Amino acid sequence: MHTDSFYFNISERRLYLRVLDTGFTVLGLYVLNVYFNINYFDFSSPSCILWISTLIIYLLAFGEIFEMYDLKVASDKYLTLRSAIITVSFVTLFYVFTPVISPQLPSNRLQLAYFSLTVLFSILLNRFFYIQLIFSPRFLKNILLIAEESQLEVLVTTIQNKESNRIVAYVSNAAMANNKKQIFMAISEANLEEIVKEEGINEIVISSNNLQFITPELNKQLILLFEKGMAIRSADNFIEEETHRISETKLTADFYNYFTFSKSHQNNLYLVFRRVMDILFSLIGIGIFLLLIPFVFFGNLFANKGKLLYTQERVGKRGKKFRIIKFRTMVVNAEINGAEWAQKDDIRVTVFGKILRKSRLDEIPQFINVLKGDMSLIGPRPERPEFVRILEKELPFYAIRHVIKPGLTGWAQVKYPYAHSVDDQHKKLMYDLYYVKERDLLMDFKIVIKTISTILFFRGT
Repeated sequence: MHTDSFYFNISERRLYLRVLDTGFTVLGLYVLNVYFNINYFDFSSPSCILWISTLIIYLLAFGEIFEMYDLKVASDKYLTLRSAIITVSFVTLFYVFTPVISPQLPSNRLQLAYFSLTVLFSILLNRFFYIQLIFSPRFLKNILLIAEESQLEVLVTTIQNKESNRIVAYVSNAAMANNKKQIFMAISEANLEEIVKEEGINEIVISSNNLQFITPELNKQLILLFEKGMAIRSADNFIEEETHRISETKLTADFYNYFTFSKSHQNNLYLVFRRVMDILFSLIGIGIFLLLIPFVFFGNLFANKGKLLYTQERVGKRGKKFRIIKFRTMVVNAEINGAEWAQKDDIRVTVFGKILRKSRLDEIPQFINVLKGDMSLIGPRPERPEFVRILEKELPFYAIRHVIKPGLTGWAQVKYPYAHSVDDQHKKLMYDLYYVKERDLLMDFKIVIKTISTILFFRGT
């Protein structure tokens, strides 16, 4: 079925940003070279293709690290400007000092400033068009939600995404309280084809655990719409594909009908490669750890006033316990009354400890745990036994995250802030289970890039 509403989905928006960032940049440099006689980037040179390829690789790599292709950042003018300036600065720095595959440094160094400013303004011009045109409401995906009253509030909160889609109407057995944004249709009176045409619906999302909710008449309408080409899918699949986490409604007694381990769990080549990378990067990390010790020692001496390192029992793969190693960030005897959740702006964290946490430097000693094999570079963060016992009672599926090694960083770590409660742990569990279900080399690479972003923007806790 074709509607009058045209939209860009999430992957198309990211592709648009990447392709046109590079396109506008190359076009800008061409104009600079041809019309302003700035010859640092000479398009008549036989090496021009190599230079362009190198520039595009740097631009895409640093753009990913500094969140240029995060849709929340791309929709905000201030965040876009910040990320663009940082990205272009690093691109210029690495590009001009890369031998052979980039142009030779000009005798007039002012040309480098022209080069950098041209790249920056070209990207900002593309982003201006994106915010003004592509990000406008007319290009959002219009969704018709069909769900029971008990599920509506949670689903609307989860599915609504101002960067890519919006729920314009819903069909249910009751209207939501104080709802002014979406059109409501009672399930007994719903004319799906009419609302699809009138509201320009691009996709229908259905959620119901009650077989009686989808009446024969409604099911007949859905089949006819499906036959005409309307996109129809379950809320669980929609949430998983759009948010990259497991849907909470799947955590029921029939969980195993939906959840399967990633094929990478049985892929020996993947597992061996992961272990080789763990060893390689842990050796590099331990080297950094040794270099940091003098600086952390003096900071600890004056601002922490206690032991430099501490160890703490954590739960690892298959429930096996081990002792994690960290730089100490809290006051001495911080848990004299027993184990406590770390809180935001926790008064137990020292002044120097806050710096270590924000920069994630307190985690550096854990490369020793990675080398020993207690942990991996990537996986669910290991939790304390005291908290695991609580969480396994409150969240029956929590133990599934122990099927793989815990990690120095992980999908939940880069997608959700620090957990301060059982409710926070519940939300992070959705991301951990998604990683267990979907993990592969590409996802591991994404986590590494997002972790670098977290460190560079001081988003640690």
